[in-house]
Amino acid sequence: MKPLYLAPMEDVTDPAFRALCKRYGADRVYTEFVNADALVRDIASTTRKLTINDAERPVAIQIYGREPESMADAARIVEQAKPDFIDINFGCPVKKVAGKGAGAGLLRDVPKMLDITKAVVNAVKTPVTCKTRLGWDENSLYLEDGTPFIVDLAERLQDCGIEELAIHGRTRSQMYRGEADWTLIGEVKNNPRIHIPIIGNGDVCTPERARECFERYGVDAIMVGRATFGAPWLFAEMKGLPAPRTMVEKVAVLKEHVLASIAWCGNDERKGIVHSRRHFAASPVFKGLTDFKQTRIALLRAESVEEVFRIMDEIVEKWG
Repeated sequence: MKPLYLAPMEDVTDPAFRALCKRYGADRVYTEFVNADALVRDIASTTRKLTINDAERPVAIQIYGREPESMADAARIVEQAKPDFIDINFGCPVKKVAGKGAGAGLLRDVPKMLDITKAVVNAVKTPVTCKTRLGWDENSLYLEDGTPFIVDLAERLQDCGIEELAIHGRTRSQMYRGEADWTLIGEVKNNPRIHIPIIGNGDVCTPERARECFERYGVDAIMVGRATFGAPWLFAEMKGLPAPRTMVEKVAVLKEHVLASIAWCGNDERKGIVHSRRHFAASPVFKGLTDFKQTRIALLRAESVEEVFRIMDEIVEKWG
């Protein structure tokens, strides 16, 4: 199978989770996205996101911002951390990012998006990549001459000097609702004027869907995001590699993630547990269990390793 990448996700793709995904077959991992302005101001919580380990390579550090100058300055700072790639976030749809003219907000200002891309490419020697969406909303999916917006945008970003482009198959207005449209991703990949790798992203949750997207749309790699919550072994499943199969084995991985999160959070037990809760909430390990509601509530309220592990052991004993 062609490469599978772990998508950049805020409060998710920290070193603890990236390491697990790498172990189970992720061919590339991405950091949480880094605010360019905060990085330039040397905000500690932001600079901490530049922490990468050789074991997780190849790794990309993703940055976002709304001005070419600050993005170029941030890229220079990021380069000192020696990532394998510097990725520009043109796809984040959340209001606090897109609403301020960064992330997917730049889909409404393509000239500035291109200026930012050129500034970052010219500022560093590290390969620069981008991640974006199909457009701002359904009314902006096509240009007046009928050309898909994303096909035109991909060519223009390529001309700026990026080395890869990842496309999430939704518009900004969709957020994460509805189904990802891979047809337009395929049109970008099949455009004879595109010569950089195209990475597809959106709703790839199973090995079968991953194979289908590779075969039908011809993308060079697939980026997997929310489907990895509480399931870092998904990459191994997609590749047909050895992966945890029983509930006992999968819960053991979740326990390992809890301990790694605590270590990443400065050995703050409660903080590390809270940080990893979204994985409990979304993990397929616990989906579909009968009469599980109260146990799930207890698991998400637990604040000590002893309590979390005790509840997990009880789940395995009762439902495993």
